[in-house]
Amino acid sequence: MRDLGVGFRYLLKGQRWVARHGRQYGFGLLPGLITLVLYAAALVALALWGEDAVTWATPFADDWSSPWLGLFRGLLTAVLFALSLLLAVVTFTAVTLLIGQPFYENLSEKVDRDVSPDGHAPESGLPLWRELWISARDSLRIVMRAALWGVLLFACGFIPVVGQTAVPVIGFFVTGFFLTEELTAVALQRRSVELRTRLSLLRSRKTLVWGFGTPLAVAFLVPFVAVFLMPGAVAGATLMARDLLGEEIRGGGEEGDGDVTTLPQPPSGSSSPA
Repeated sequence: MRDLGVGFRYLLKGQRWVARHGRQYGFGLLPGLITLVLYAAALVALALWGEDAVTWATPFADDWSSPWLGLFRGLLTAVLFALSLLLAVVTFTAVTLLIGQPFYENLSEKVDRDVSPDGHAPESGLPLWRELWISARDSLRIVMRAALWGVLLFACGFIPVVGQTAVPVIGFFVTGFFLTEELTAVALQRRSVELRTRLSLLRSRKTLVWGFGTPLAVAFLVPFVAVFLMPGAVAGATLMARDLLGEEIRGGGEEGDGDVTTLPQPPSGSSSPA
């Protein structure tokens, strides 16, 4: 359980790092603002025309008597909007990272140099187009996994009592896991760590991942908060990536502290998939 607190501290350290580096923070806000505008437009369109889409998709219910027709289509409209909102939360990070790849790569490198004992930041050596392709490909795989979990949790939501209590909590933990994967991918891809290996690393330290990602998932429910937390989340995820790989951190990521912390290597095995 100690890792829960460690993960949350990495989230706070990342926010403090960007607060001390105002220029990096300013540049890091731009991709989130662009993504927010796109997602807000999509959700507004869904709110305006979602009911029409449900009506078009359920012609078999046209002859149902009142109130069953209204209740049925109203429930489907609410379900459609809830699933879209969940998908927006899960994919917001992926889309923002894809749009802001150059910004966040630069930010992550600077964090690595700041906390590395030798001032070195690992580099992938790949051209930008190749990095964008890998990021888009891996993000799509993660989004598909997250969507499957979303459908499963939605179905479990109809279970009396459990569906209204335990399922939402589990949903936040699952969302937090996938958010953390997307954020740590910025630093881990520069180290040529493949998606399968990244997932194994995260599963081996699930409580660390939940401590970092679950509070972030809750905060990301508020779109404007997500925009302002994104730069710090990338910085904190870079620090956590060093932890997962057992790399040294000078001063634990805090400015002005010259001590070197050697982090333990993660276990080689992994637990069940998230």
